[in-house]
Amino acid sequence: MFARKSIAQVQRETANSELKRTLGKWNLLLLGIGCIIGAGIFVRTGSAAALHAGPAVLLSFVVAGIVCAFAGLCYAELSSTLPVSGSAYTYGYTTLGEFIAWVMGVLLLLEYGIAASVVAVGWAGYVVSLLGDFGIHIPAQFTGPAGHLLMKDGAPVLVDGATVTTIFNLPAFLICIALALLLVIGVSESAKVNNVIVAIKVSVLTAFIVVGGLIVLSKFGELSAAHWVPFIPENQGDGKFGVDGIMRAASIVFFAYIGFEAVSTAGQEAKDPGKDMPFGIIGSLVVCTVIYMLVAAIMTLLVPYASLNVPDPVAVVVDSFGEQWAWLAKTIKIGAIIGLTSVVLVLMYAQTRIFYTMARDGLLPKVFSTVHPKFKTPWVNTLVVGLLTAVAAGFFDINVLGDMTSVGTLAAFAIVCLSVIYLRRSAPELPRGFKVPFYPVTPILGILSCVYLITTVPVSVLMFFLWYMLGGIVLYFVYGIWNSNLQKGEDQDDQPDMGEYVAPVGEQP
Repeated sequence: MFARKSIAQVQRETANSELKRTLGKWNLLLLGIGCIIGAGIFVRTGSAAALHAGPAVLLSFVVAGIVCAFAGLCYAELSSTLPVSGSAYTYGYTTLGEFIAWVMGVLLLLEYGIAASVVAVGWAGYVVSLLGDFGIHIPAQFTGPAGHLLMKDGAPVLVDGATVTTIFNLPAFLICIALALLLVIGVSESAKVNNVIVAIKVSVLTAFIVVGGLIVLSKFGELSAAHWVPFIPENQGDGKFGVDGIMRAASIVFFAYIGFEAVSTAGQEAKDPGKDMPFGIIGSLVVCTVIYMLVAAIMTLLVPYASLNVPDPVAVVVDSFGEQWAWLAKTIKIGAIIGLTSVVLVLMYAQTRIFYTMARDGLLPKVFSTVHPKFKTPWVNTLVVGLLTAVAAGFFDINVLGDMTSVGTLAAFAIVCLSVIYLRRSAPELPRGFKVPFYPVTPILGILSCVYLITTVPVSVLMFFLWYMLGGIVLYFVYGIWNSNLQKGEDQDDQPDMGEYVAPVGEQP
């Protein structure tokens, strides 16, 4: 259980990656902003405000940003210490051992696989809204999770005088299947396309902030009196409003920050990791927090926060701009759909590569590392991931899926913080390009804050999470520990030639 990959072994397995130190602090800052701004702000902000924090969701973004800063600094130290450009799974394998690496792999299924389902549901919401603008209507019962009452503006939707109970989210299911097939065939995106996608996302939010901000400024007194009084709604218990609601919402909007790890994984390419890494991580978190607070302020000022519990809250708000802005509403929705499509693609890609690495380590069946002879992609693995994400997106509520993603990611972040403490004690002589400031206070605060936010999610989600983790642990003792290459004294299989996929910069939740 506690067998670890040696740093020498990790070096051998990544020896073909000769990275140059070419990234300055501003490169890292822009990389972080591009990676953080994504589906979270387009999808999860509305439910956080509607169900838990009200207008005070602005404060929730600050709390979530601080928690991410603790974890981000720990990621930065690990990435500058361990000669590997891989994920937290590899960090765990090298520091805390195989069992923790397995647990991290199970958690990353939530961070990437289930996150892809969350984004797919948000994508479906924007598609349904956009099609409705053109008079095309998908049957309402096929636009939501199984067994849920279809709601709009906080009230049940009526069709022929009767309420509608959704059966299946068909658009969300189809986008997952389509992108899985695309990944099997192989996708290679140029840096120019990546930059265009990031530009579209940022432009959409900028247009939303500028136009929405002008509308808000023109009648701020009226809007604030109508929608911001009280700014922190009275606590109703069970994480609904009040200070408890702000913290509960922080665990939800935390989803919007996932992606800052991209800065930490560039540690081997930073010109001066000791100075550039903290600048890139903290700087990008500060910039994105300000952007998120502006978006949340406009959303909660222009429409009643109770009407934002939908997969496409930005679409709901832009529809309120007025008829003269109908063209902008369509443009913003199209931009959001383009951005979200790429996010789903990248998250599914990341999940397939985590399974691929675990299969090469012997922890998963070798079929997960089987490469298609023509397309040079792990095709079985990709189809399995596509089916899992499609089923989750088709049948489950976006709030439950989002909570599962946040819990899994927070748990993974806590383990990363713990890995820093372990490595400082077990291998103090290792050269570190960057060291966590105020050690050991920072990683300890990272662990405690992650655990605290986990406790704010509903008990039902926590129980599901515990059963999920228990199932994953049982699987390790039934299969993983007996087939691990490390237990057998073997290195990873030689990596076969796979079709190149350059993940779009800036495409994270």
